Amino acid sequence: MGLLIEDDNDGGEVLIPPANFSMVEDGVYRSGFPQLENFGFLSTLNLKSIIYLCAEPYPEENLKSLQSNNIKLFQFGIQGKTDPPTPMPKDTVLSALRVLVDVRNHPILIHCKQGKHRTGCLVGCLRKVQNWCLSSVLEEYQNCAGLKWRQRDLAFIEEFDVHGLRQCLYSIIYQYNGYGLKRRKLLYQEENLVVQEQHKPQATKGW
Repeated sequence: MGLLIEDDNDGGEVLIPPANFSMVEDGVYRSGFPQLENFGFLSTLNLKSIIYLCAEPYPEENLKSLQSNNIKLFQFGIQGKTDPPTPMPKDTVLSALRVLVDVRNHPILIHCKQGKHRTGCLVGCLRKVQNWCLSSVLEEYQNCAGLKWRQRDLAFIEEFDVHGLRQCLYSIIYQYNGYGLKRRKLLYQEENLVVQEQHKPQATKGW
């Protein structure tokens, strides 16, 4: 049975989280595919973005809800076939990870269909970026996947090379706690770094 939350500020409305919903970090959430009855709960998270890890088009009803709440959708089309098994595409996961570590996209929700395998792989890669020990990373994946955990997913997480991220992204990764002024300072430094690189003077004749 799913978790039910009563909203005392809205006439006792019952808020229903999506299946397998949980918090990954402050401002980062994971779940199974949100249904219409979950939209009330999701609105309480003040999401800026959603990472969707399936190849199928996003339902029109869901898109309308995102648009009305100014939520960005980042879709990374990863197949979830098990017969024959489809390997996780490293480049696609890396692209999703780049979106995930950028706190300018937070609060953010990661989901696939069940919120177990594809979502679990992405979260596992995030944990490696955060320098979690590998045993804890794999344990978290197994706990969230339950009895249906997959050995190939564990192998993917273990072999994934987080050094593929550009070095400059490390200033906006969750290596600190909370938001507020510290977050804005980190973003400002990162943005300044980019601006400086873009406007770096080029050597020309006469200089």
